[in-house]
Amino acid sequence: MKFTSVFLVGAFVAVSACGSSDDSTPITTEMVTTTAPTTTTVAATTTTPVSETSARGEIPDPVASTVDDLLGLARPIVLAHASGEEEHPHSSMYGFISAAIAGVDALDLDVRLTADGVLVVHHDDDTGRTADRDLVVHEATFDEVRSLDNSYWFTDTCTCTDQPDDAYVWRGVRTGDQPAPDGFTTDDFAITSFEEVLQTFPGWILNIEIKRRAPEAFEAADELARLLTEYDALDRAIVTSFDDRVVEYFHEIAPTVAMTPGLDMTTAFALGGVVPPEWAHILQVPPVYEGIEVFTPAYVEAAKAAGLVTWVWPNGGESYELYAELLALGADGLNAAKPTEAIRALDDSLAKS
Repeated sequence: MKFTSVFLVGAFVAVSACGSSDDSTPITTEMVTTTAPTTTTVAATTTTPVSETSARGEIPDPVASTVDDLLGLARPIVLAHASGEEEHPHSSMYGFISAAIAGVDALDLDVRLTADGVLVVHHDDDTGRTADRDLVVHEATFDEVRSLDNSYWFTDTCTCTDQPDDAYVWRGVRTGDQPAPDGFTTDDFAITSFEEVLQTFPGWILNIEIKRRAPEAFEAADELARLLTEYDALDRAIVTSFDDRVVEYFHEIAPTVAMTPGLDMTTAFALGGVVPPEWAHILQVPPVYEGIEVFTPAYVEAAKAAGLVTWVWPNGGESYELYAELLALGADGLNAAKPTEAIRALDDSLAKS
């Protein structure tokens, strides 16, 4: 096979923990049809959903406080992808808190640096897709991005710009034009710093993607390593990047942190069976990309034989039915945009086992 063919086919194995390699355009995936479900013995779930409008003081203790403990639960897990962006405003503190209260096992987020060196939680290079002003994050100060209404384009079904004004359910909470839900503040609808996440969720497992590519992403990697060290959080983080150079750089500066391999290493395994290094044994893949099935029975068999863990991020077309199919196929985790539906699918799967 020619190199160009390998690259183009390999592009569907988008290893990013938080979705597309493109910082502005989300990937859309199709429903997976599972032809050979597998059965795994798993422990019973202990999650208890609570009202989303509970105060921060009601954030539960995490089910596991180290990555090793999380992987030792003997059952699949649920992560809140970008705070559960189809149920809550994308990458919002409101979303992270609500997902934690609903019962997820871990939180998933993207990080990048502002112009003044603050590590913030935000997926895109700019803010126009989610907020009321379009700023380039690495060209703006933290105060500038913090002031934005980060739920401006969120409806109860999508983050999109083509809906009537009354569809944007949390628009104006950030600016004080409408009240925050009970137990929350206007700041919970802003772009947040990664440090605030660490302060709000002590002990919680964090699945973190470093955005941008090498060498621009190295400074963000340095700051991430510094904060994880300062908050004694090295053993409760999983770190990845779409760019393997960033993954390898972060492993060099924080060698004890669990890693997910980047695009090249993941493609090498998915297409050629080349097992990634032991320090990068948690793979994160989409089920389907442009009609090509990635998360297949053959993939599951190969990954489990190699001792690899696979967390699946559907990144589109998400539903209870899809989550149930992925679990039946053998997913070790669901990085879900609809975390409450993923939890329900997991609970039902465990009840049948």
